[in-house]
Amino acid sequence: MPDSLKPKLILASASPRRLDLLSQVGIKPDEILPADIDETALKGELPVDVAQRLALEKAAAIAAEYSDAFVLAADTVVACGRRQLGKPVDTDEARCFLEFLSGRRHRVIGGVTVIAPGGQSASRTVSTMVRFKRLSDGEIAAYIDTDEWRGKAGGYAIQGRAGAFVAAINGSYPNVVGLPLMETVYLLTGLGYPA
Repeated sequence: MPDSLKPKLILASASPRRLDLLSQVGIKPDEILPADIDETALKGELPVDVAQRLALEKAAAIAAEYSDAFVLAADTVVACGRRQLGKPVDTDEARCFLEFLSGRRHRVIGGVTVIAPGGQSASRTVSTMVRFKRLSDGEIAAYIDTDEWRGKAGGYAIQGRAGAFVAAINGSYPNVVGLPLMETVYLLTGLGYPA
């Protein structure tokens, strides 16, 4: 389909990783418009529900202004049991997150929502299990010094130096990076976007 006939696609995220992942499968959003919503988990809300709700709220916030476009939004939550690890606010919190994840398994939950022109929507959540090796204090300190943890759920970027921390992964690798590609393409094509 010629680009001039393709429907408009808006990515409701400022994440360069999500944009890179989409380009890997030949999808190029027409616009990038991050949604400005409160990403605080609700009291008692399970991690999977947080990821799903935030993806939907992000998509809905942008779709309300751009009803003629496909809107794609996603959210990533890192969880160990019921404990959720968001984006660390400073080096101390990043260090605490990495110490907590050291030698443990955790889940990376990706929520994805697509809203089509006319308002029809579809959502999916994807859960990937990741196990970190036991990290030394030196490894944690060296990683903190890279600043790679900034803006990353759980305080790490698997596609960067933290890839050396991963002893095992079960599930979607792109989900851990920031967007489960197979499910995203499925949602887009299911709603009529020519991906």
